[in-house]
Amino acid sequence: MIAIIPARGGSKGLPGKNIKELAGYPLIYYTIKAAKEANSIDRIIVSTDDKKIADIASNFGAEIPFLRPEELAADHSKAIDNYIYTVDRLNQTRTIAIDEFIVLQPTSPLRTSKDIDNAIELFYKMKAETVISVVKAEHPPTWYKKISPDGILIDYYTSVDNSQNRQEEEVTFLPNGAIFVFNFNALKKNCGYYNSKTYPYVMPQENSVDIDTPIDFQLAELLLKSKRNELI
Repeated sequence: MIAIIPARGGSKGLPGKNIKELAGYPLIYYTIKAAKEANSIDRIIVSTDDKKIADIASNFGAEIPFLRPEELAADHSKAIDNYIYTVDRLNQTRTIAIDEFIVLQPTSPLRTSKDIDNAIELFYKMKAETVISVVKAEHPPTWYKKISPDGILIDYYTSVDNSQNRQEEEVTFLPNGAIFVFNFNALKKNCGYYNSKTYPYVMPQENSVDIDTPIDFQLAELLLKSKRNELI
């Protein structure tokens, strides 16, 4: 299967995060490494608008057959539009059409090659249109609150039973941003991530850090260094 790693140059939350050094390597290195070690990946494409990112990714063994257009690299640009553009353009240069692909965001450096292979195996086993990696939510959504215009703390959900113990709450999951496996034709048709053939690939918390802030970055570095120490 083909892997697409989206890595645009702009980032307001953490400028330059896709190539910011993390535990000795640029952030994007960890995703390229995991994809290279996955048995089910035969081609790794980095989609970027940034020449510096392209050069670094190329040095680690990824392909950058073309740079992403500016209109697909802005803050308001939809990720799905870029995935469709990338696969359409790749299909123009291939004798065999790309029917499915996996998206691996570089902001999930703790996702492993085993996670990638397992998610793709699930995709084929279930004849899925989409497989999305998720992590068990730390807190039930019924705990969420909001502040009213007059400053009062109120329930976010209007019908909440506050008498329930935590153990009685239904288990819920959150997408962790690490893995998206798509059927290309279904993605073009639906222009969305979720449908009746979307299946979850559940990942542990320690592999699910999604870097968006400096604190996320520090946590990922701590976990990476801890894993290295376990191997010594």
